[in-house]
Amino acid sequence: MSPIPTGPVMAGARLDVHCVYQPFVDLDTGAVLAFEALMRGPDGTSPMALLEAARAAGQLAELERASLLASLRDAARMSGGRPVTLFVNLEPSTLTERLDVILDALGERADHVQLVVEITERALFEDLAGVLTAAERLRAAGCAIALDDIGVHPESLAFIPIVRPRVVKLDLKLLRTIKDPATVAVAGAVRAYAEEVGAEVVAEGIETPEDLTRALVLGATMGQGWLWSRGERRFPPSTFQPERFRPRPIGTALQKSPYQLVGSGRRIRHAPKHLLVPLSKTLELMALQTAVPPVLLAAFEHVRFFGPSTMRRFSDLADRLPFVAVLGVDMPPEPAPGVRGAGLHPWDPLANEWTVVVLGAHTSAALIARDLGESGPDEDRQFEFVVSYDRALVTAAAHAMVGRLTR
Repeated sequence: MSPIPTGPVMAGARLDVHCVYQPFVDLDTGAVLAFEALMRGPDGTSPMALLEAARAAGQLAELERASLLASLRDAARMSGGRPVTLFVNLEPSTLTERLDVILDALGERADHVQLVVEITERALFEDLAGVLTAAERLRAAGCAIALDDIGVHPESLAFIPIVRPRVVKLDLKLLRTIKDPATVAVAGAVRAYAEEVGAEVVAEGIETPEDLTRALVLGATMGQGWLWSRGERRFPPSTFQPERFRPRPIGTALQKSPYQLVGSGRRIRHAPKHLLVPLSKTLELMALQTAVPPVLLAAFEHVRFFGPSTMRRFSDLADRLPFVAVLGVDMPPEPAPGVRGAGLHPWDPLANEWTVVVLGAHTSAALIARDLGESGPDEDRQFEFVVSYDRALVTAAAHAMVGRLTR
């Protein structure tokens, strides 16, 4: 067992860490396309022990900064000036709470080093809105995003279209359970996303030629594992294909409201609230009946429209879906058990919209409506609305809503 550091993780102004580099291999051509930086500690200390010691000492962000700087300097020096793509890992808390430390370290990146930041699926459950915000800031800084360990919790598949990673890494256990229907479902969902947006799919843990065949069956385009390398202190020549790892920012959808995203090319209908309620409930039912559970996001204008019966429905939804959130003026942080809430400013355009979004691996549907501001009984209030199954619009609407969820 590797020793666990007992003294301070920080030693003066430096942390005693270095990295080894494991290649990513194109499964069709055999070409090495990129390298992942794997942190190593002093005197045989395991990476996990080092991370735990740093976390206990309140120095996790400093440790990750030191590891990032070490890998960036290695990539600049050991590549001999050749262009190289480098993958690095960040812990969820660093990503969402100390991203400034990482962005500052990016100033050390050489021009010929392309960077991809790996985020574990665990981060998505801990703070989806924080991850989305951090991912967008990293993309703006020139870094592509990879989601790691996909398949550990199959319900995390619903988050992939929201975070929109450039690379999806399948958990290594999937290679060992390839005949399991759950594994097939995970692989199919990832393949569908990759085909939709042109993302790369990486199979981890490839140790034998048989593993390589399994990776191809799972739909992987690249692989990592001991079949090629356990990690070395060098950057051998690689094939530089920057277009495969180029960041693609989400952009303006994060600042707009769902109705503002509808656009002029769609037919706008008008109806009273009591006729739109069945549409909303149908979308909720669709979410529950989907084989791979989606996320459900809803905006109710004001908390007064999130009544007791709706609270009970949404609490039940939260028990069965990976993520359920509601937004509205004066909405509390947890308006119903298990439901994430976010208050809206009265001047926010979303405060005048009634939107229900269902988005997952194989599901996309939305009711997007705007209150016309007429007086009278609540059930007769008039809305102009669109019901859409267009994945691009539904995804953009989800981005607009998740972007308003703050810690």
